[in-house]
Amino acid sequence: MKPVIHALMTDRLTQLLLPVLSEEQPLDKALSALFAKEKYSVSEQASAVQLAHQLMRGLSLYQALADCLFVDNPAEIWAVLASWHGYSIYGQLLPDQAELQAIASTLPAHIQQGCPDWLERLGQQELGERWALERAALFLRAPRYVRANLLKTTTAALQQALLQEGIESRLVPGVPTALEIVSDCALFQSQAFKQGWFEQQDAGSQWVADALQVKPGSRVIDACAGAGGKSLALAAKMAGKGRLLAMDIEEWKLAALQQRSRRAGAGNIETRLISSSKTIKRLADKADFLLLDVPCSGSGVLRRNPDAKWQAPMRLAELKALQQDILIRYSKMLAIGGELLYATCSIFPSENQHQVQWFLQQRPDFVLEQEQTISPAATGFDGFYWARLRRQAVITV
Repeated sequence: MKPVIHALMTDRLTQLLLPVLSEEQPLDKALSALFAKEKYSVSEQASAVQLAHQLMRGLSLYQALADCLFVDNPAEIWAVLASWHGYSIYGQLLPDQAELQAIASTLPAHIQQGCPDWLERLGQQELGERWALERAALFLRAPRYVRANLLKTTTAALQQALLQEGIESRLVPGVPTALEIVSDCALFQSQAFKQGWFEQQDAGSQWVADALQVKPGSRVIDACAGAGGKSLALAAKMAGKGRLLAMDIEEWKLAALQQRSRRAGAGNIETRLISSSKTIKRLADKADFLLLDVPCSGSGVLRRNPDAKWQAPMRLAELKALQQDILIRYSKMLAIGGELLYATCSIFPSENQHQVQWFLQQRPDFVLEQEQTISPAATGFDGFYWARLRRQAVITV
């Protein structure tokens, strides 16, 4: 990035990140608002997003450096630290680089890796010695993955189509529908995207969707669909045949899914707003397959949502109560013999294995068939957990 552009972005990011830290606005919405006002080129937007995410991921480090430098003015803090971090990204040499690096090397590991104290305590409590490895992985820049839409193309054909548009990618071992994008590019302006050949989706998320063993002609419910990334993956796995009911409590998310499903050619997706408990009750015993991708702490995707670390500490007690409520009430939609997939984007056992164990105690007609924790440290993907359960007939004597 040219120095003048970097200085301009530093000034804009100074104004942008302060309201994000005060929880007035999520980072992605703040960046969208910035780009609406400032007419950056596509490459400049990509650089601004990268710089903003890097700053938010390493905020504890930058705060500690600012304290060591006795810098009090917020604008000066961001100017110094954004410029210093710009060196690590863009190779711009700065006079104080060596001094700042020397200070940084003396700080505790969790501060160097952008981890607030409350998250460090929680991570150690949940994962023990394994937390240090996950913390380090979550400090890194997130790779960019896409999922080939098998309703319209193949992974190999998508890779060639992207290459013809100047977008380089590589195959992802173990995830047959995934490509890792390795060049900076305007991905959503490509013809391949406009034609519905792919969706941006982390490789770990693709693994989760693939764990539900849906088939063409199945009756499938995605009961916490959100904007529908996993719904679209399941529809492709069903070859567009059968019925996939995508449900959520947020109408705007379902509207986004409708638009995405039209582009993807996923005509078997139907959306339904969960307006009351009656919505769930009417679907009792209707699903062959049920996906419960429940609300969670998001501890496995902090590198993609780095501002979450600097807002209110995760309310795990509330989240766990909500997860249990969803498991108990929504599982009634599954037919006997059907398959339930419980999933989170968390790496904390209290939201994952412990919740499944609790549910099995409440519902003896369910059995655990398989489970997996997707570790950012072990895979390089975002962090997820899934457990596949089977509902059985209850035998009474």
